[in-house]
Amino acid sequence: MGEDEGESPGVLPVEELPAEDWPLRPWLLAGLLALAGLLIHFATDGHENEPAWMAAAAFLFFGPLCAAFSLERESWKQAAVFALLAGLVMAGLAWRAVSAGDHYADEQYGFSAGVIATVLALPLFQAGFHRTRFATPYRDTHFFVWTDAVSGAGALAFTGISWLLLALLSQLFELLKIDLLSDLMGKGWFGWAFSGACFGAALGVLRNHLRIIGTLQSVVLLVLSLLAVPLAAGLVVFLLAMVLSGPDVLWEATRSATPVLLACAAGAFVLANAIVREDDTDMTRSPVMRAAALVLALGILPLAVFAAVSMGTRIAQHGLSPERLWALVAIAVACAYGLAALVAVVRGRLRGWWGILRRANLNLAVGVSVVALFLALPVLDFGAISAANQVSRLERGTVSAKDFDYDALRWDFGDAGRKALAGLARSGDPAVAKRAKEALARKDRPWHWPAEDDRRDERLANIHFRFEDPALREAVRGFVRDAPYRCTEPCVALDLGRYADGAPHLALVEGQQVTHLRRSAEGVWVEAPVQPSRIDRKQAGPKGTTPQVEVRPYAGRQIYVDGQPVGNPFE
Repeated sequence: MGEDEGESPGVLPVEELPAEDWPLRPWLLAGLLALAGLLIHFATDGHENEPAWMAAAAFLFFGPLCAAFSLERESWKQAAVFALLAGLVMAGLAWRAVSAGDHYADEQYGFSAGVIATVLALPLFQAGFHRTRFATPYRDTHFFVWTDAVSGAGALAFTGISWLLLALLSQLFELLKIDLLSDLMGKGWFGWAFSGACFGAALGVLRNHLRIIGTLQSVVLLVLSLLAVPLAAGLVVFLLAMVLSGPDVLWEATRSATPVLLACAAGAFVLANAIVREDDTDMTRSPVMRAAALVLALGILPLAVFAAVSMGTRIAQHGLSPERLWALVAIAVACAYGLAALVAVVRGRLRGWWGILRRANLNLAVGVSVVALFLALPVLDFGAISAANQVSRLERGTVSAKDFDYDALRWDFGDAGRKALAGLARSGDPAVAKRAKEALARKDRPWHWPAEDDRRDERLANIHFRFEDPALREAVRGFVRDAPYRCTEPCVALDLGRYADGAPHLALVEGQQVTHLRRSAEGVWVEAPVQPSRIDRKQAGPKGTTPQVEVRPYAGRQIYVDGQPVGNPFE
């Protein structure tokens, strides 16, 4: 390495790493993470929904953890600054996520984007990117990515084994009627501190032997690369089948196609780079493995494009939502990596393309980290973008007032969605205004199964009315329409007159269950607070038949199904 590159803190080629460079490291990391774990317990204990305390917990988690991975004896100041910045960013994101409540639509995705940005920034910092910028050797970045993964996994495994040992010792001491260890294991503060100490000590030992970890990393990549051949063969078969049979079946499976395709693209990226390694000297000489890496690299872009078309089909059917916008971000990242791999192969002319891919990986890691951090900040409101798109689809007639998902605006799009729903409640279209008001008035969200749109008409056809009032009939239909578990079998709607306060009283009889309905103060028909009871299944009529429903005097009135009393007396 050149002299400038050697100035990067903690960056040395594997062969130049000392056997043990800092004997004090395990003790420092054990103490640091034990203290952090103890403080996290006190910050979270009883304060789960308080933004300030959750922000403190995030700072205490991410800051010390970043310091543990990046701390070096000669450059501890730089590591401290990086850990402080990472902790502050994650603390801010945690504060926003907890304080958001239902005001924002995607606070959990924003926090996850911050985690991704931090995970990508850590090996870049360790490789000295803050000093050498894009001149940072890819070998160094690749080395720290995998040594971080291996040492982190090893520290986690050691922590789990330590807990097993502690449990065994507690059982041993209980034979002597000594409950100290078992009592401590039940304390939250002890669990956090003990886990932090074990993880820190193990991580310190492993980081002190990066030469061995580097060798172990090579073994891990060698074993991992064995999966490249079957995945490459599977991708070839998949793409050939797509050409022969057409992509229609894929577009019909839009609910599952996108995540499966993205997962395959991610697997192709990881396994291709497991073969490409950090430089030509470490790359396998096997022509089969190199061919598999080429197939996987070229397969990323088609998979990402198929995922994009699948998501586009879904958006064309149902419009935008915050989740779909985040999915589009993931697809864009996959397309960027796929395009970079294709350009590398074309520029390399099948020879030396892996060197171009390595440099692209470094550039893309920096770009994705910056984009993830930008999306994590409260700059773009995916809820507002989605709400505007959904309202536009309704106004253009792309979706009818009957099929429009008003509840999604109420519950999924944050304040922007509810603002848009309030605007629809003032619409000049009576059907739109009525359904928007009903959605605004609901206290709980009605959940829908994926096949609900196909079964809704069938459920509404199952209703048998015992009254003629068209307004009350529409009220029952609206109640059943918004409850996908209602009237999956023939059901009976009754007009029971009025409650004591004069409000209309309806009942819905479904097999063995009676649901009493009344109009709420907001004008929405809701389930009345009358607890339904059940009758013996042996006394009920055959499934799928319309039951005989009648009202008999019983300390007031009582509903009977096939001659048997159902529910409680309601007067």
